[in-house]
Amino acid sequence: MDRIWQWAWDHHGARYSWVVAAASYFVALPVYLFLSFAILAVEHSSRYLEAAAAAGVAVLVIVYAVALPGIGVWRLAEQWAAGRELDRARALEATYAWCRSAIARALAAFAVCGAVLSVSVSAIAGANGLRLVQYAILGGVTAAGSHLIAVHTVAEGPMRPVRIALAGDVDIGDSLPRSRPTFAAWSNFAMLAAVLTFAVIGAMLSAVFHDASRQPVTWVMIGCALALGLGVPITLGVAFSPSLRPIRDLAEGTKRVAAGDYSRRLPVVQDDDLGALAASFNRMQAGLAERQRLQGAFGTYVDPILAARLLEQGDDVFTGERREVTVMFVDIRDFTPFAEANTAEDTVIRLNALFEIVVPAVVDAGGHVNKFLGDGALAVFGAPNAIAEHADAALSAAVLIHRLVAERFGGELRIGIGINTGAVIAGTIGGGGKLEFTLIGDTVNVAARVEQLTKTTGDAILLTHHTVDALASPPPGLIDRGSHALKGKSAEVQIFGLDPAVA
Repeated sequence: MDRIWQWAWDHHGARYSWVVAAASYFVALPVYLFLSFAILAVEHSSRYLEAAAAAGVAVLVIVYAVALPGIGVWRLAEQWAAGRELDRARALEATYAWCRSAIARALAAFAVCGAVLSVSVSAIAGANGLRLVQYAILGGVTAAGSHLIAVHTVAEGPMRPVRIALAGDVDIGDSLPRSRPTFAAWSNFAMLAAVLTFAVIGAMLSAVFHDASRQPVTWVMIGCALALGLGVPITLGVAFSPSLRPIRDLAEGTKRVAAGDYSRRLPVVQDDDLGALAASFNRMQAGLAERQRLQGAFGTYVDPILAARLLEQGDDVFTGERREVTVMFVDIRDFTPFAEANTAEDTVIRLNALFEIVVPAVVDAGGHVNKFLGDGALAVFGAPNAIAEHADAALSAAVLIHRLVAERFGGELRIGIGINTGAVIAGTIGGGGKLEFTLIGDTVNVAARVEQLTKTTGDAILLTHHTVDALASPPPGLIDRGSHALKGKSAEVQIFGLDPAVA
C-alpha cells in the first residue's frame, strides 16, 4: 500500500484525499461483500445483487465518514501539493491530530455500518425477529474486528507521503509530541482483532458448508483458505507490513551511517514510539555529521594525528612524557626581502605553496608538523606517535622536501633544513581554555640553531652527530662540516651536511 499511496500523492496530490477514498473503498469492499454473501448463504437466499448493492453503499458511507475527503487536514495537504506555501510544522501536527481522531471515528463507523449492513442483508434474505439482532451483532463484531486488524495503517498509511513532503529534509517533525498507545499496543490490538475476526469468519464458513461436520478435513481447508485468501493480503499486506516500514527505514539508515553517509534523514511519519525512534536516529545522525565536520575542521587547524588521537582518547593522552625524537626545522632563505617587496596576498600564497610540500612529506614519513613559525615550520618524528627509526624518517622527509621545492620553485625559493635527535618532553601546554601540543627541551633549540647554520655552510640540509648516530641506514654522501659553537651550548656540536647530488 505504501507504493500506492506514494504514487497517488506524486500524481494526484491536489486531489489526493479523493484518490485515498477511492482506493480505500476497493480495499474494504471485498470484506463486506463476503459478509453479505455469507449471510445469504446461511439464509439460503439467492438475492446476491441486492446484497452487493447494500454492501457497496455501506462501504461508501464508511469510507466517506472515516476519510472526510477534501476537508480539514486534506485541504492543507492538497494546497501544499498544489504549490501553496503553508506553515509546515502546523500542517504536520494537523496530520497527527487527524489520525488520532480518525481511529476512533473509523471504529464507530465500521461497527455501526457493519451492523446496519448485516441487518439489511439478512432482512433481504427473509430473516426476522431475534435473528436480525443476532446478525447485527455479527456484522458489528466482524466489521469492527476487520478495522482493528489494520487500525494503525488505515489512518497512518495514507499520511506517510504527505508527512514526507511536509517535513522534507528539515527537522520540524522530530520534536512533535508522541501519542499513545504505542506501536506495540496497536500491534497487540491488531493481533487480537485478527484472531477474533478470522475465528468468526471460520465459524461462518463452517455454517455455510453443511458437510463440514461429516468431513473434518474441511475445517483444515477452511483454515488454509482463510490464511491464504484473507490472512496474507489483509493481515500481512495491508495491516502489519506497512506499519513496519519505519523499522525498514531505520535498517537502511543504519547501513548508510555505517558507510559514512549522514546526508539522508529518516522520514518521521508516525506519531508513536517508532516515530520517536526515527526522530532519535535523526538527532544521532546529525550529531555524527557534526562530529565529522568538527573532525574535518579540527584536522585542518591541528595535525590529523593529534586530531584523531584527541577524538579517540581525550586530551589527557598528552599530559606530558619524555620521548626520544628527531626534530626538524624548515626555513625559507631570505624571505624577509621577498615579503617586503611583495603584497601580503602574494606572501601568503608563497608560504602556502611551500607548506603544501612540507606537510604531506612530513606526514607521509610518519612525522608531525608541530607548528608553523612565520616563514618556517617545526616538525617532529617520534611524537606523539612513536616511530622506531625516527631519524631515518626525518632525513627521508628532508630530502624529499628539498627535491620537491627545487622542482617547483627552481632558484626562486631556497630553504634550509636543520635536524637534531635527542630527548624532549612532549605534552600539552597552556591554560585558560587554550592548549597546545608542544616539545620542550634542548634538542629543539639545537635543531633551530643548526637550521640557522645552513646560511653559513651553504648546505640545504644539516644534521647533528646525534642524528647521524641514530640513523639505522646512514646514506652515502654525508659530509663532515666540523664542530660548531651554537648559541646556548657550552660545547661545540659536530655537524654533517648532505652531498648536493644525494640531496
